[in-house]
Amino acid sequence: MSSSIIVVVLMMIPGIFLAFTNGANDNFKGVATLYGSETLSYKMALAWATITTLLGAIAATFFAEKLLHSFSGKGLVPAEIISLSSFGISIALSAALTVLLATLFGFPISTTHALTGALLGVGYIASPQGMDLSNLYSSFLAPLLVSPIMAIIGAGLLYPLFSFLRKKSQITRESCLCLGNQVVSVQPELTAGAQVNAVISSPSFPMLQVGTQMSCKEQYQGHFFGINAKALIDTVHFLSSGLVSFARGLNDAPKIAALLLIGHSLSKEVSVATIGIAMALGGILMARKVAETMSHQITSMNDGQALSANLVTSVIVLGASRLGLPVSTTHVSCGALFGIGAVTKKAHWNSIFKIFLSWVITLPIAALLGLVFFSLLNGRIS
Repeated sequence: MSSSIIVVVLMMIPGIFLAFTNGANDNFKGVATLYGSETLSYKMALAWATITTLLGAIAATFFAEKLLHSFSGKGLVPAEIISLSSFGISIALSAALTVLLATLFGFPISTTHALTGALLGVGYIASPQGMDLSNLYSSFLAPLLVSPIMAIIGAGLLYPLFSFLRKKSQITRESCLCLGNQVVSVQPELTAGAQVNAVISSPSFPMLQVGTQMSCKEQYQGHFFGINAKALIDTVHFLSSGLVSFARGLNDAPKIAALLLIGHSLSKEVSVATIGIAMALGGILMARKVAETMSHQITSMNDGQALSANLVTSVIVLGASRLGLPVSTTHVSCGALFGIGAVTKKAHWNSIFKIFLSWVITLPIAALLGLVFFSLLNGRIS
């Protein structure tokens, strides 16, 4: 095997490893609201996320040239540093290890954030005088800081608007007390001036099963322009979740594929396709812990609240991808859920604090690992 082939393989393995860990930590984030609101089961939600993320990664080949350029390191460090094989390998390894650790602990962190930290660490030790920190801030850190704030505000405004329109359309919200899949009773929504003297039971003699778990779930009743409200909300929610996953694939695949393009050994199409497949496998095999955190530990939500969070997330991430801004789907989707939880007063603040803390330490950990890997590999891989 020639030395050039060995270098290509060495470049591909860390990049594919990073894509796999990205899928494990990120793939479920677009559909977390489907699972959290009990609109879909975990397996069905994961399948929908996998399909739409792959489609987004394929679309990145045609629409994400700016992101491919940004994460190649161009404009941050001199070209002679970027040409080093150890540069791309160190970035991929340090970002992948950071994301893997977070995934094992169930923390939904940002691969974009980890890549930025890795670029900072590797770039600093590789070229401390030539690194453009102002470009790093404007092109990477600023979008990462601003996007979750936009998501919190957007979700905090959109859900009350939807709630107002729902009430104006006379769509009511009912609470079902369930034992497993068996409805025990239905409690209509209390509105101003209304009195409910009895609980409407359906059915009268519910079948009780040993070992099932009792839960209370909200659902919508009524029609919007002749369309069943629940069916309409569930359909739009399902499509919006797919749109978020598509946007995530569109925004994340080129960031990782850029590392495979540093050595100019693979074509853009092959790099993005390889990354997309690795992301899909990571989600299928290792998404469960992060899925539980995103779906159940940030806030309780019904399908209308989940829809609001998804719409905000998809608009911000798709818009950023179009502009070539490397926002984090993790930060945006979590921010939208934070906003919903704040409005409904159902936020789990202890879990939110832990997630926020994991975000704070992501960049320094990735940067430190970048320093270590580049120190070890530079001069050993040509």
